Amino acid sequence: MTQTLVIVESPAKAKTITKFLGKNYKVEASMGHVRDLPKSQMGVDIDNNYEPKYITIRGKGKIIENIKKQAKKSDKILLATDPDREGEAISWHLANILGIDKSKTCRIEFHEITKDAVKNSIKNPRPIDNNLFCAQQARRVLDRLVGYQISPILWRKIKWGLSAGRVQSVAVKLICDREDEIEKFVPEEYWTITAKLSKQKSSKSFDAKFYGNINGKIQINNADSADKIASEVENGEFIVQKIKKGEKKRNPAPPFTTSTLQQEAYKRLGFSTKKTMVLAQQLYEGIDIAGEGSVGLITYMRTDSTKISNEAQEKTRKLIVEKYGEEYVPSSPRQFKSKKGAQEAHEAIRPTSSTREPGIIKGSLKGDQYKLYKLIYDRFIASQMSQAVMNTVSVDIINNGYIFKSGGSNIKFPGFMAVYSSSDNEEDQNIKMPELCENESLKTKKIEHDQHFTQPPSRFTEASLVKTLEENGIGRPSTYSPIISTIIDREYVERENKTLKPTELGTIVNDIISEYFNTIVDVEFTANMEDRLDQIEEGKIEWVTVVDEFYKSFAPALENAEKEIGKITIEEEPEITDIKCELCGRYMVIKKGRYGKFLACPGYPECKNTKPILEKLDVACPKCGSNVVVRRTKKGRKFLGCSTYPSCNFMSWNEPTNKRCIKCGSVMEKKYLKGGSYKLVCANKDCKYEEKLETKNPDGDKNE
Repeated sequence: MTQTLVIVESPAKAKTITKFLGKNYKVEASMGHVRDLPKSQMGVDIDNNYEPKYITIRGKGKIIENIKKQAKKSDKILLATDPDREGEAISWHLANILGIDKSKTCRIEFHEITKDAVKNSIKNPRPIDNNLFCAQQARRVLDRLVGYQISPILWRKIKWGLSAGRVQSVAVKLICDREDEIEKFVPEEYWTITAKLSKQKSSKSFDAKFYGNINGKIQINNADSADKIASEVENGEFIVQKIKKGEKKRNPAPPFTTSTLQQEAYKRLGFSTKKTMVLAQQLYEGIDIAGEGSVGLITYMRTDSTKISNEAQEKTRKLIVEKYGEEYVPSSPRQFKSKKGAQEAHEAIRPTSSTREPGIIKGSLKGDQYKLYKLIYDRFIASQMSQAVMNTVSVDIINNGYIFKSGGSNIKFPGFMAVYSSSDNEEDQNIKMPELCENESLKTKKIEHDQHFTQPPSRFTEASLVKTLEENGIGRPSTYSPIISTIIDREYVERENKTLKPTELGTIVNDIISEYFNTIVDVEFTANMEDRLDQIEEGKIEWVTVVDEFYKSFAPALENAEKEIGKITIEEEPEITDIKCELCGRYMVIKKGRYGKFLACPGYPECKNTKPILEKLDVACPKCGSNVVVRRTKKGRKFLGCSTYPSCNFMSWNEPTNKRCIKCGSVMEKKYLKGGSYKLVCANKDCKYEEKLETKNPDGDKNE
């Protein structure tokens, strides 16, 4: 019996593909990359055409051994890693290890893990794309040259353990520059005037905003001007001057790319970019669906293309007609224009089957998997639907020569909005206006004039940073999430109220790199480098040429930095608390560690006492009556425990209350539900008593 060995990256992918292939196929997982540059040294021979030194990644020896064993038993080997630069590099290294001729048809790729896609790829193998591999190798070598040569300078000049990344440094600079804009911002005063009006015989009011006069818009910059205009219109009469009715058509958004998925998942679901990509990977590689087994639910999630296959488009149009009606599909299939330089060989992120509706498979998905799948599914279906049509009305209202404006809209035909619409888009909302006539006199209910100040630019969120990186051509779909994770892990940036703020350390490192390695953090230079990597992929230029061009300007900057940068000391002023160290009596200070803030004795190293900072609840421990405090497991999961632990070992995943069960007398606990409401449940599992309360969890941190 002949055997074909198929090598993929992950066990989940292997499990899904195995289901589609017969017993003549053996599917093994490489668990990602198997070889890389060594961590203990730079691993790039600068004097020998930047030759990289690859070694087996620690811990991958047994995996390679097993793959070699299966390869010996096989008549044919197919490399089925992901369809991008990283995937091509994994296949290239596997071919080297297994002695496969890279010019032979040993490589297969698919953009969705479905039976048809996998079987078609097996029928159409290709050689390894050396240009694609060289583009990945160039990126890896460039990043190593920057990281392993700037980092030691930072260790010697600032603090041991610091590191600098080629693309991550640009992201830090963007965040630092935004913080600088915020600090330098000078607010300017302005005023708005709103008239609450109604028809003469109606109690329902609507708002009309001050615009200006017949000569144009007027900006009100002080209280005197606002008072003067408000006084004049209070004594005047509001008359409808002009009514303009019309229709506005809206097109649906294109299906998701990596960056737009990360942005929308952050805005709508509150998911970090990292969480979004982890969940998307699970949906792509395969989920066990009741009645189907392991199924890949979405197409490949690292893409910058909005292209859709003709087959997927036709099937989706049929589904829309069946479910919504003929009028809900446009006369011809929608085509979306991808951004410049997008990989058109890829598709947008879409469901692998439009008939696999989220509601049907909800029971087979975990909560967050379902939320992300529904977001992808709804956006894709909507992208293939008809325009939405809005009835609009705008009204000019005059009073003593001043013009006020009002307007409204309602949905005439929902089109794609029957499935998916932007919750923050005013045009998606029905804003009702009364039926008005020109020259109609209106009743004044109230005149409000309010002071405002212009606001500084907002800090970046993960979503807005990804958008900015993409708009500036920095990074690629596979790098957005790792960039953000890296700069946070290095403590150059921290999250504050869902925004990204530079730390003192991040600001200092950015200042040094901006001064001495300005090309590294130059947005245009970094974008041009991405274009050069694309040219390597297209076979237009050799990878060594690109690396050499960069290094010739980088080497002198390194030499200059070594000479010029003096020693920089970062002094962190510890926050002193009123808590005394029980070992030596000193007042403890708040310090920051790998897992967050904690209390430490300032007498270190003589006194090494530390303790966690605990959040106390206004609830008595059900066992001993002491305070209940919030604790966390090693993995960061929140639970409730007694403040006197280990003397009292009370512990619960649900938040206890001071209320007792009316049936058995046990403590009632809060159990949070979807949407933030909770119910009170008896802690005694044998007693089923519960009370539902429609109350929101104030901090949104659910103990599930």
